[in-house]
Amino acid sequence: MSIFGSIMGAIFGHGAQAKTPESKTPETTTSAAPGASPASTSTAASTAPGTPAAQTVDVAAIVDKAAAATGEKLDWRTSIVDLMKALGLDSSLAARKELAKELHYTGDTNNTATMNVWLHQEVMAKLAANGGKLPADIKT
Repeated sequence: MSIFGSIMGAIFGHGAQAKTPESKTPETTTSAAPGASPASTSTAASTAPGTPAAQTVDVAAIVDKAAAATGEKLDWRTSIVDLMKALGLDSSLAARKELAKELHYTGDTNNTATMNVWLHQEVMAKLAANGGKLPADIKT
């Protein structure tokens, strides 16, 4: 599997588990507070026609939980290395160069600072394009 595929799998694999609760959410909200259910249901309904709501994954929630589980202070919102560490992936320079190759980076892979910034932005953009919901503080 590709490195980017591993990133997607680590994030959207958790999202697949979240699909079941999302399916149950309308039932839960229907039986819960009536004032809250129309808003939740209309949000799910408005997302469903364009793209299935089950494909939308809260990237921050998943990665924050994974980062907390590492016991390290990881700044995955700005660092590709920390993102990969949070997801339990190899974050070595060789792995990042391979990721750069997969994502068609055209810059100098020996300029790791520039490459890392580009990688983070590109990965976030691709996650968003594939149904990942990103927090506002992450620029794509």
